[in-house]
Amino acid sequence: MAKITNVLTTAEAKGNREDLSDVIYNIDPTATPIMTAIGVGDPANAITFDWQTDTLAPADPMNAQDEGFRNENSQSAPTTRENNVCQISKKDATVSRTQEKVRKAGRRSEMAYQMAKRSKELKIDIETILSGAQAMNDGTGGTARRTRGFEHFLLSNVSAGAGYVAPASKTAPLTDGTQRPLTETLLLDLLQKTWDNGGEPTQCYVNSYNKRIISTFKGRENSRVKIDKDEVVQSVDFYLSDFGEIKIIPSRHHRARTALLIDPTKAKLRYLDPIHSEDLAKVGDAETKMLVAEWGLEVSNEKAHGKIADLTTSA
Repeated sequence: MAKITNVLTTAEAKGNREDLSDVIYNIDPTATPIMTAIGVGDPANAITFDWQTDTLAPADPMNAQDEGFRNENSQSAPTTRENNVCQISKKDATVSRTQEKVRKAGRRSEMAYQMAKRSKELKIDIETILSGAQAMNDGTGGTARRTRGFEHFLLSNVSAGAGYVAPASKTAPLTDGTQRPLTETLLLDLLQKTWDNGGEPTQCYVNSYNKRIISTFKGRENSRVKIDKDEVVQSVDFYLSDFGEIKIIPSRHHRARTALLIDPTKAKLRYLDPIHSEDLAKVGDAETKMLVAEWGLEVSNEKAHGKIADLTTSA
């Protein structure tokens, strides 16, 4: 079709304003479910912080005494002292003075926007580290201190694949085993073992693939769910086992090969120095701010929790 003669179009025009939305879209995941569930405990007062665990003596089926018996003193067992170290984690942003002054789309202050991003990133880092299998490093030998991760603590209630080797000490790494599919039997066996050891976990953290696997477990056939006629419910949010109700929570930032069974009342995040902002020395025509935290993980008693290690993570 012929174009009108001498019409001025956008191709030739020089003064048209750009149309840039004032909304910045970012769908990267920022949820930190394990960090949120366990909450923050008492402040740490040193780079190494300690707590105590204890156990009851086994039941004595022969505990019957003669009338008028003479007492023989029993030996008292001491408590067990546990510890972990705080590690330092940081994020920073540097913005030129000019970028802070110019008019921008989607934010008024470039530095405020960048620091908001760094705050979310720092929390994701902490979530990933505290839920993982990191061994403790006390900082000797010129290396950075590293806090012991949740998965590394768990020794009593573990289901693992062939070749798995538990950490020999707080500072020794664990060795992963051969991956295998998650099954309902694996979950029930671990719940039974944890219950026998005194634990009563209420939450199970899995990756997206194993969340779908749990939704296919046979136990779901006996569930009772009220739904509308135009709805289809396939997922399992709560698994009602012989040993209590377990909330199934998909998690993006813990190790995907591990299903973590947690009693959130038996673990805490400890801060020697909470997340805060520092203004760093100005160098040239730019401003630098840093977010920093010194923190560690307390697993109050590892027998309260459990893990199914070495799971397949995709079809």
